[in-house]
Amino acid sequence: MTQLTAPTSNPSLEIPKQGMPVTIITGFLGSGKTTLLNQILKNKQDLKVAVLVNEFGDINIDSQLLVSLDQDMVELSNGCICCTINDSLVDAVYRVLEREDRIDYLVIETTGVADPLPIILTFLGTELRDLTNLDSILTVVDAEAFSPNHFDSEAALKQITYGDIILLNKTDLITPEKLQEVEAYIHEVKYGARILHTQYGEVELPLILDVGLTPKDEYTTDNTEDTHAHEHHHHDHDHEHHHHEHHSHHLENDGFVSISFQADRPFDVHKFENFLTEEMPQNVFRAKGILWFSDSELRHIFQLSGPRYNLHADEWRTQPKNQVVFIGRKLDHSQIYAQLNECLV
Repeated sequence: MTQLTAPTSNPSLEIPKQGMPVTIITGFLGSGKTTLLNQILKNKQDLKVAVLVNEFGDINIDSQLLVSLDQDMVELSNGCICCTINDSLVDAVYRVLEREDRIDYLVIETTGVADPLPIILTFLGTELRDLTNLDSILTVVDAEAFSPNHFDSEAALKQITYGDIILLNKTDLITPEKLQEVEAYIHEVKYGARILHTQYGEVELPLILDVGLTPKDEYTTDNTEDTHAHEHHHHDHDHEHHHHEHHSHHLENDGFVSISFQADRPFDVHKFENFLTEEMPQNVFRAKGILWFSDSELRHIFQLSGPRYNLHADEWRTQPKNQVVFIGRKLDHSQIYAQLNECLV
């Protein structure tokens, strides 16, 4: 019987039939998803990667590498591209698939409090199923901030349950005993979990890309009714996103709120530092923004994750102003606004 296979001399003929490989990066707020993405974009393996993100802000796009920048897409000289998801994940994937130049790999970053299931089902249960090949779900875990109650978050639990590979990040910040505890807990939640240890999201790409680990059948054969409910749910989310409420809706499911603060006046650096170290509510998990201090000519990019924060200074490219977002559980808007207003000069 003659076998209809592609000639082995040209294995690339096989690839279009399988569709573009896709990796989904999930993980809780501040676990290091963006750092991992930046590692992938550095692109050591000559892969042409497309990265889909909710916002460009966090992606460290080296200006020397920039080839072109349009509203939704950034192109880098190493052949990688970066797109924002905006309203619809499916539309963003089509934007990548429709490009004439070769793209080898698609990587998607989910928001820190997202349940990955609707995103997984988007690739397995819609027209994308034939065009893409879901390869793996990577869950990034902050080994230092992780605890068994993991912020009592349903989303954090699901991220581990659906993860094909768990990247235990920031392992340099914890003791070997704590590392064992975290691993034991993850194995309880997910029997036989594949765990990799990382620092600063550094991991050899062959360990995480093109690994073929997503058990697609488990998502598509069972619970077809459930699947349809989830697909419907996913489209509802698209609709919400259109009204720019998507972020807060998604957060509120777990009691999370996102508080944005803007001001056209600078902060007093001492008062702001006092707010961070003495006054800020315990249940702020993540904060980021661009800060303007009265005693500095520079703008300060601010990142806070759990107990740690850092400031990175560079030049203002726009009129100086303060913009900062705090994410946490059951935060009191008016209290935080009042505290931040107190820090203004």
